[in-house]
Order: sequence, then structure tokens, then C-alpha cells
Amino acid sequence: MKISTKGRYGLTIMMELATRFGEGPTSLKSIAEKHQLSEHYLEQLIAPLRNAGLVKSIRGAYGGYNLSRMPDEITAGDIIRVLEGPISPVDFTDEDDPAKRDLWIRIKNSIAEVLDSTTLASLITFQDEGKNENYMFYI
Repeated sequence: MKISTKGRYGLTIMMELATRFGEGPTSLKSIAEKHQLSEHYLEQLIAPLRNAGLVKSIRGAYGGYNLSRMPDEITAGDIIRVLEGPISPVDFTDEDDPAKRDLWIRIKNSIAEVLDSTTLASLITFQDEGKNENYMFYI
């Protein structure tokens, strides 16, 4: 499964809203400028997030967007499913081989578990402690 720019930029929007949670509405223009993204593209992504009830919009000169729930109540899975659709690495409905079918289901469930256990709150408070360092091996 490959996450497209829709999912990646949508997660960026939501993380910015989570970072500014409780401070009032945040404009897409400020998010676009901070991350050097197209404001027009972000406008296209915010609509399905609003329709899904993940964000709410505030109109007016000082308007923008807020999260509709606390950052610890919205998961990466909620966002990715809205923007990317169902989480599945392959369409395994036509798979005849039970071993391969089981593999695809376990992969799908593993991806879903990671996305559904990762909240916006955990993403915005993430501390990189060097756990994913790349090791250089010399021969």
C-alpha cells in the first residue's frame, strides 16, 4: 500500500490543527506557507475531512479550521481512510490460495493496527530518539 500525496498532505493539515488545538481557527494559507504546499490543493483535501466530521470550519475574516475532537481522539487511520479509502495492500477477494489470502489479510490488519493506534497527539509530541538510525556496515 502506498500513501499518496492526498494522505500525506492531509496528515500534515491535521497535525498542524492538532498543534494549534485550542488556539482558535487556523487558516489553510498559514499551513500552506509553513510547509510550502499549494493552498488550492489543501482546500481540496480539507473538504472530505470536514464532511467526515474530523474538522469544522469557521467563516469570516479570522476564520479557518479547527479539529472537531481532541487530538488524542483522532487517529492516523481515521484520516488515511477518509482521503485514501479502505486500507488494503491488494484486492484479495478473488484470491483462491488460502495461504496467500491469509498473508494479505494479516498485512492489512497490521497496517490498520499501526494507523489506528497512532493518534494526532502522539504524532505532534513525537520525540526521535534515534531508534531508526541507519547503520553503516563496512566489509
